[in-house]
Amino acid sequence: MAAMAAGEEHASSEVVLRGLTRHLNCLNEDNKATRKRAIEQIKKETIDKNLSSDVLHEVFTVLLKPLLKCLSDPMERCRETAITMLSECIRCVSKPEESLPYLMPCLAQRFGEKDILEPAEELRLSALEMLTLTVEVCGKHLAPYLNEMINILQRGIVDPFPDVKRESCKCTIHFAKCVPEQFHMQAESLVKPLMQTISHQHSRVRVSVIEATGAVIQYGTGKNVNDVVSHLAQRLFDDSSQVRKAVTAVVGDWLLHLPDRYSYFHTLIPLLLTNTSDEIPEIRLLAADLWRQVGAQWEKENEEDIKDKMDFLLTPPPFYPSGVERPGLGCRELVVRNLGRLVPAITHDITDWLVATRVRTSQLLSVLLLHAEDHCTQHLQPLLATLYRACTDTEKDVVNNCLAAAKLLGTFVPPAVFLKLMLCHVTSPSSASHPWAPLMVLAAVLGGCPKPLLKPHLEELTNTLAHPDVCQEYQQAMYLEQLLACVDVLLYQCDSECTSVSLQLLKVLVTVQCLSTEPELTEKAVDSMHLLCKVQGLDSLQQLYRVHMEQLMDWLCASVNNWSSYSPERLQLHIIVTQSGPVIGEFVSRLMQILLNCLQPEKDPEMKMTILTMMAKLLLEAPHTLDSQGLFHEHSEKFLCDILLPNLVWRAGRTAAAVRTAAISCVLALLHGGAITPAQVLCVEEKLSPQVLSALEEDSQMARLLACRSVSSILRLIGPSLHPEALNKIYPELLKRLDDSSEEVRAVALEALGLWLCGLSKDYSPELCTPHLQLLFQQLLLHLDDPDSAVQDHVLDILKKGSLVHPSLLKTETEAVRGKHRCPLYCDRLLQHIHSVTTQQPASNSSD
Repeated sequence: MAAMAAGEEHASSEVVLRGLTRHLNCLNEDNKATRKRAIEQIKKETIDKNLSSDVLHEVFTVLLKPLLKCLSDPMERCRETAITMLSECIRCVSKPEESLPYLMPCLAQRFGEKDILEPAEELRLSALEMLTLTVEVCGKHLAPYLNEMINILQRGIVDPFPDVKRESCKCTIHFAKCVPEQFHMQAESLVKPLMQTISHQHSRVRVSVIEATGAVIQYGTGKNVNDVVSHLAQRLFDDSSQVRKAVTAVVGDWLLHLPDRYSYFHTLIPLLLTNTSDEIPEIRLLAADLWRQVGAQWEKENEEDIKDKMDFLLTPPPFYPSGVERPGLGCRELVVRNLGRLVPAITHDITDWLVATRVRTSQLLSVLLLHAEDHCTQHLQPLLATLYRACTDTEKDVVNNCLAAAKLLGTFVPPAVFLKLMLCHVTSPSSASHPWAPLMVLAAVLGGCPKPLLKPHLEELTNTLAHPDVCQEYQQAMYLEQLLACVDVLLYQCDSECTSVSLQLLKVLVTVQCLSTEPELTEKAVDSMHLLCKVQGLDSLQQLYRVHMEQLMDWLCASVNNWSSYSPERLQLHIIVTQSGPVIGEFVSRLMQILLNCLQPEKDPEMKMTILTMMAKLLLEAPHTLDSQGLFHEHSEKFLCDILLPNLVWRAGRTAAAVRTAAISCVLALLHGGAITPAQVLCVEEKLSPQVLSALEEDSQMARLLACRSVSSILRLIGPSLHPEALNKIYPELLKRLDDSSEEVRAVALEALGLWLCGLSKDYSPELCTPHLQLLFQQLLLHLDDPDSAVQDHVLDILKKGSLVHPSLLKTETEAVRGKHRCPLYCDRLLQHIHSVTTQQPASNSSD
């Protein structure tokens, strides 16, 4: 029966071939139309009739060579039909491998040469699809044709037509799997064309190239991993999620199945772990799942080596980050054993010029540290150096990721270890342009350090932060902000434990406020001071200062001899005495020690101006500040005579004039604010008055104004108690100010003259002092004719007060100048007033 069937099959094939004889001959004709009709008829008589596999096999044996010749036909239609027929025959015949001796050399000649012989893109694609089909159906029979296959694939991968590239990659994958024993000998020659195409503009082409690269490396010698890794690393930042997914799948497959994978763990692990932080959930899950498989497989393969760890290291370490799933033992061991080679790579890539590279590298750093746990201690020095540089990045995501990594360091590394390194870096920053970087990293590390472990090191830590070389060395806003961040994290982490280091923290917060030029930063520092109060159970800043004021005064006294205009201590003094409010009144004696030292005439002028201005503000509210406890009165005379008056002595220069202005403002505040009693003023009047009267001649309008007001305050406090000689020294200086260029100074001088007249006591004899009163009246009458009506009114009021002192003299002087005034109206009003005064005085005397 079988023989009969075979005979029938053979007879059928003979019939078909007899019908094709003429058409086969026509394929050799010069006429294109004839060749076209012939090949179409052949297709119609064979392929289109769905011949049985055995019949088609015998027919294909005859048709193979003519069809292969048609692949070079000048007419595109003929070549297309030939490829179609060849593909169908290869798919349907029972032994397609018998055609390989003729098919493969022909295809290699047509599609594997350096120059592309087939001009039609669609036909090149069809030919590659036919080659893929051949690989699928012939399998291992293609082993002898390795060179031909590699040549065709090399040209196809770099073909200009994207679909040809993709089909070539697909064919490469099938071919590598079919003949792995032979493929590895030539696999290396496909790496270069694949890497030339891996950055193609079409994402589907990139996906195909990555998948083909996976097969080439998997079934190759394994020596080309380093040649492709850099290209795959770039694809981790690809805009297409499918490309990134392909990289993840390929790298995961290598880590699981690459024969020499142990040699490349340090190279491949970063590629896979990077995608565990991908923005696409599907890719993250794929990468995480592959990584778990890799860890589990390694754990199984090395079970004997890690047997002890499997028994004892399965429980998470204490203080493990909450809400984070701990990686498996195999995953952790893989990272730990390769960390020494991974850290330098991280250090390099985290400063890459591409933002995307820096962001993904910073994300990878956190993942690695989460796996390394306490093993990152031995790599702490390079890790810290990397974090210091990365924290200066202009990209916020890079900085945030690095701070998250630093927090993990704080969790896993013992404080004694990281503080030994970091406190040295904080004290002596390696970067002059970014001295705040160690502080930023330190704040993050402290944020991850558990409270029980941090507590024993609080004093060492806060002493370093409060050291002048740390908290006073730099005035950059960023530096001060990070210094404040370190304090805040200690307050939040250690809470009430900060009571023992409250003084050091207070020093830092005071320094931040005094050096800050940004209101927002100053407000943050004040908020931190309130938090420092809260953790100690204190109700206000005043209570906080009361606890530490003695030590703060000692702190300032220690350096007061060296203060200058550039010293931060003068600003620290300002913050302390102004914020402490009434508390400073309890420590006046300590404050006086500082003031006596730093306000001597020979000290830095700018520094003295700052402190004198501060003192003037405090003295204006003395009952609520300096004299809140009534203790400042004991020092007020000393303050006035030993500090203020020496600074009122004239010295050449504008700076010296500015110091005198600040000093006279302080004198006025002292007299006006009630911090000195009239009796005390009277005791020092002989020293005070000459200096104040001298200040009336200052070039500075402000100094003259303050001096006039100071004279008014003196007259209010002790005018009636002054000796006539002392009074007679005052009014001439005030009269000079009536011609001052400043209207404000003139008005205050007139006010002072009014107080002078009102303050004359019974000891002041008008008859004996007639020459003085005569001069005073004459000068005032002169200004009664001032062009400014306001000045005239003010002078008239003062003269009316003078009529009570010596009316007859004033009447005589007024009548003498009445005819000389442009407007005698004011003289008439004054004379009327004098008349009313003189008539009232006899009446009152007679009634007496």
